[in-house]
Amino acid sequence: MGAKQVVFGALLTALALVIPLAFGGFLGVVIPPFSATLASHVPVMISMLLGPCVAVLVGAGSALGFLVKLGPVIAARAAMHAVFAAVGAVLVRRGMPFWRALLWTLPVHAFTEALIVLPFGFTLQKAGVVVGLGTAMHHLVDTGIALAVVKAVGLAQRPFAKTS
Repeated sequence: MGAKQVVFGALLTALALVIPLAFGGFLGVVIPPFSATLASHVPVMISMLLGPCVAVLVGAGSALGFLVKLGPVIAARAAMHAVFAAVGAVLVRRGMPFWRALLWTLPVHAFTEALIVLPFGFTLQKAGVVVGLGTAMHHLVDTGIALAVVKAVGLAQRPFAKTS
């Protein structure tokens, strides 16, 4: 991992922390037992362009932010950001276009977030329908935001790929 990846990873981790801490109430959508914070996946999604290690780091930062702001259940769901981001980063590293990697990671994201809430007393119906489908819709919204940000700032498909 190069210095640029570390710096951009740290900046994305800071954003992943700030979004739930500063904007959790303002950007939050709650349909009990589901909750979502709009744009919270964007730093994690962008980190997929920087490689699996950075993606996992940013996902962990996201989980920490949600732990501080909203508690262990939401933090456990946010910890799944590291999982889908790592999968997406591997797909991008293997040459898959960013937009397609975001779509391929949608079921991974929705399934892992639905699965992780089961030990917290969620029924299969609430976990699958409410959390799983809610996460899938939230993933799609944040995919649109991430694609717009990546295009606006001019990030290439793999901005830190080795040229050799």
